[in-house]
Amino acid sequence: MRIKTKEDRRDRIKHRIRKRVQGTEARPRLTVFRSISHMYVQVVDDMTGRTIAAASTVEPAVKGTLAKGVNGGNVAGAVAIGKAIAERLIGKGVTRVVFDRNGFLYHGRVKAVADAAREAGLEF
Repeated sequence: MRIKTKEDRRDRIKHRIRKRVQGTEARPRLTVFRSISHMYVQVVDDMTGRTIAAASTVEPAVKGTLAKGVNGGNVAGAVAIGKAIAERLIGKGVTRVVFDRNGFLYHGRVKAVADAAREAGLEF
């Protein structure tokens, strides 16, 4: 695969990560996607191919709880998404996950999601 764009580079890193990181029923995979203005998080059981839970800054349930000046494009919005996904998972009885940064650097908003999920009770 030839790297021509930033997306090509991220796809290459993403495939390298996915070779090693796999979600099971006992420990599903928490994957993060960040765009310019929003954050999306979902928890997947790769054995069955099923999404257990998802959260994003686009959802009205999450968007309504954000304070003024907080959106998916900043770290404060990422923290809100991390807390939301942790609450949803704990409600379903899942406390341990495997973190998949999805080819993004573990920095900024991606790290904020992970730290907020850990503080809310998830283990990874």
